[in-house]
Amino acid sequence: MPRKGMRSFFYSNSPSPSRSTASPSTPGRSISGAAMARVVEQAEAMIMKWDAETSAYAKVTSLFYESKREAHDFIKCVNELQKAMHILVSENSSSDILVRAQRLMQTAMKRLQKEFYQILSTNRAHLDPESVSTRSSRLSARSSTSDYEDDGGPEDEIRTAGDSISEVELVSTNVMDDLRSIAECMISSGYGKECVEIYKIIRRSIVDEGIYRLGVEKLSSSKIHKMDWEIVEMKIKNWLEAIKISIRTLFTGERILCDHVFAVSDSIRESCFTEISKEGATLLFEFPRLLVSKSRRSPDMVFRTLAAYTAIADNWPEIESLFSFESFSAVRLHALTTLSKLGESVRTMLSEFESVIQKNSSKSPVPGGGLHPLTLEVMNYLSLLADYSGVLSDIFGDSPPPVNSPSPEFYFEGSESDDTPMPAVSVRLAWLILCLLCKLDGKAKQYKDVSLSYLFLANNLQHVVSKVRTSNLRYLLGDEWISKHEYTVRQFAANYERLGWCHVISSLPENPKAAISPEEAKDSFRKFNSEFEQAYRKQSSYIIPDPKLRDEVKLSLSRKLVSAYQEFYETNRVALATIRNVEMFIRFAPEDVGNYLSDLFDVTGTMNSGSVSVSSSSSSSSRRRHR
Repeated sequence: MPRKGMRSFFYSNSPSPSRSTASPSTPGRSISGAAMARVVEQAEAMIMKWDAETSAYAKVTSLFYESKREAHDFIKCVNELQKAMHILVSENSSSDILVRAQRLMQTAMKRLQKEFYQILSTNRAHLDPESVSTRSSRLSARSSTSDYEDDGGPEDEIRTAGDSISEVELVSTNVMDDLRSIAECMISSGYGKECVEIYKIIRRSIVDEGIYRLGVEKLSSSKIHKMDWEIVEMKIKNWLEAIKISIRTLFTGERILCDHVFAVSDSIRESCFTEISKEGATLLFEFPRLLVSKSRRSPDMVFRTLAAYTAIADNWPEIESLFSFESFSAVRLHALTTLSKLGESVRTMLSEFESVIQKNSSKSPVPGGGLHPLTLEVMNYLSLLADYSGVLSDIFGDSPPPVNSPSPEFYFEGSESDDTPMPAVSVRLAWLILCLLCKLDGKAKQYKDVSLSYLFLANNLQHVVSKVRTSNLRYLLGDEWISKHEYTVRQFAANYERLGWCHVISSLPENPKAAISPEEAKDSFRKFNSEFEQAYRKQSSYIIPDPKLRDEVKLSLSRKLVSAYQEFYETNRVALATIRNVEMFIRFAPEDVGNYLSDLFDVTGTMNSGSVSVSSSSSSSSRRRHR
């Protein structure tokens, strides 16, 4: 081992104080020399005992495992020797006793270097990041090696820590304190480089292995592009778990350990932690950036991207704190760049999703005016997006709203009643819903029956409103947005009722209670029978998936149709009772009309099969009532 310790004593260029030629028997010199000689002799006894080159016992035995008290004494002895060497070099830099002390120091450093390596390599389980981070959260920072100079040793210090910590944590604490005492002793003796090199090699392998075990590996954009989506998705899930464990456990544990062991030197702490963790941290933040460069995207890709963005954003305070050293500026910049790329990718994917909506070209109308697959897909997508509202707010920030909107602000703004502008993310999601509604307007024109087109619009807008109301979209779009669109649903439903049942209602006299001749009454009943059967047969295949809207439409129809028919029925039934074959004219009782209406719009099946038996079943019930 090079004689660095000796060189460290000649750091000063100032001349030695001039002194007259004095006799060696000068009292002050004799006392100082004798004291230094005793220190060196005591150090020699301790150091040579643990010299592996001269002692078979020392060669196979660990000082720190054999006796913590003796290890404490060894460190204390080396520190005393270091002090003595400083005094000796200032008096006579070429004295025999100084040379002897330097040789002892080299031997001691070899021993401590071996102990440092053994403790690090044989205590991987007790120095794993999880154990270290747990220990740190439950114990206050330990005192420096200077505490070893007190009467109490490490055992006394640990006993006073209390019984609340586990045996594993006690072992971890012991090991960390041993490493710290050795590191401080070697650094103060001029052998810090050897100590640091051992630490870097062993601990870097721990970090690299941890990153590998978490499933993070070096990949290229082209390699990701060639992977099946299932494999990519699996790697994304692995990475999401990996960043959480890496930041909160792996790197945190390493930072705590490094700060503890090399507490004596800020520069060494920074150098060690940087050397150990920089490559692993860079690799960790590289994967999401490569991920978004993958050109083949599935619809779920935006959610994986948002999850990756959230993982970095949520852990950003810890990332900044962990990698606070200037030497980690590139890592912090890399993480920020990745965050920016992820945000840009999300914005791009939402633009692509908008294009998918606008380019939907399905030509077949949905049977019964039910929910269009595009409505289901878009609203499921947007309701899931709303779960990332906080992240989306960061991503969209103050970005301008979509341009070239051809549609009314009624759909687009949907903001609160005051002048407060909507957040950018709210505007963006409202715009996507608007694109959907405009597309549905076009789909409604595919129906030949205008009343069915209105029912289609009512159904689909009701689904949109329901999704908004029952998801986080409600907080982004606001209650006023919901109220406006609920009003539009009611308008669509009213138009359906008006166009779908107007002929049935108009078949009755304008004033159902007005007195009319039996012939006029018979004619009105015939018209009502014909129009009602025709309307029922036609609309028995219509559906309203939403239970609330379905009940509202049924109730509205019942109020308009059944009430008017009942008044007409009660007014003219008696006058026609004496006519032969009255059931040919009065084929429906009011409750029959209500029952048939209640059977409409059922999503579980159509009523086409029942339309054939309308006349027979109604006639039978009427005959029973007229007997």
